Amino acid sequence: MHDFDELNAFAAVMASGSLTRSARELGLAKSTLSRRISQLEGRLGQPLLRRQANRLIPTDAGLVFHDYCRDLLALAERSRAALDALREDVSGELSLEGHCALARCWLAPVVTDFMTRHPDVELTLRTRETWPDSPDRHGVHVWLGAVPDIGLRQEPLGVLTRGLYAHPDYLACHGTPRHPRELAHHAWIDLLGNSREGLRLSHPEAGGFDFQPPRSRLRVDLPVLHLDAIARGQGLGVLPHWLAERREAAHPGQLVRCLPEWQPAPLPVSLLYAFGHQPRRVTALLDCLRRAVPEAWRVPARAA
Repeated sequence: MHDFDELNAFAAVMASGSLTRSARELGLAKSTLSRRISQLEGRLGQPLLRRQANRLIPTDAGLVFHDYCRDLLALAERSRAALDALREDVSGELSLEGHCALARCWLAPVVTDFMTRHPDVELTLRTRETWPDSPDRHGVHVWLGAVPDIGLRQEPLGVLTRGLYAHPDYLACHGTPRHPRELAHHAWIDLLGNSREGLRLSHPEAGGFDFQPPRSRLRVDLPVLHLDAIARGQGLGVLPHWLAERREAAHPGQLVRCLPEWQPAPLPVSLLYAFGHQPRRVTALLDCLRRAVPEAWRVPARAA
């Protein structure tokens, strides 16, 4: 029977090549780490590591055993996760990653509510600007926009309808567009990549209009900066109605909707998580996110 403290010690040294660095990362005394490696070598009856210059490198036996070591540690982690899932209480570590446009205005209060309900959970909240590229059994992702097939379950959570917005002072100075053709004569605030391929605007009676926004003098990479630039009168841009309405509620008079009958395509909001059976803490977080969906997201289209 292997000792998992010894296996962890060996795996850490294989990753770093240094006893000192591995001891620091594991929070152990260097002598303790060295002893665990020696004990493992004693159990196996042959050396696994040898010193070369200032590094520890694996012997032939170390290279062979390293693959089995990783498999054993991974199996131990999966077994621990499976047992955690059987517990009645909601506890343990969780990772929640959200699109940066939703992090502060929606996810932050949802996280507060979730952690109040489940005091034994440790949750890490991160923002993302690109979709995740690998499944995480202990993680949930909230994404805004289309998502390709990335090996995760994609559960529709709602949609954010969008429109064209500007500051009233900007419109007073430069005029209010009456048709999408006139947008080419206005300053355009671009959220990087948002309209690079053009913008399709739909009208309930006039059909569609393909608008190619002019080159923007100001291009930003965060939705909050995009909203700020429009609200400060630097030009026109496309915003989700829900975000624009929240900004107006906090700072009245900063945003005016333009061409209200012309609609860009809405953006889907999706939950992304691993396929298969989920740990109880993950299902609890998913339920909390579903309950917190704003009513405005549930409506597939809005009247102008």
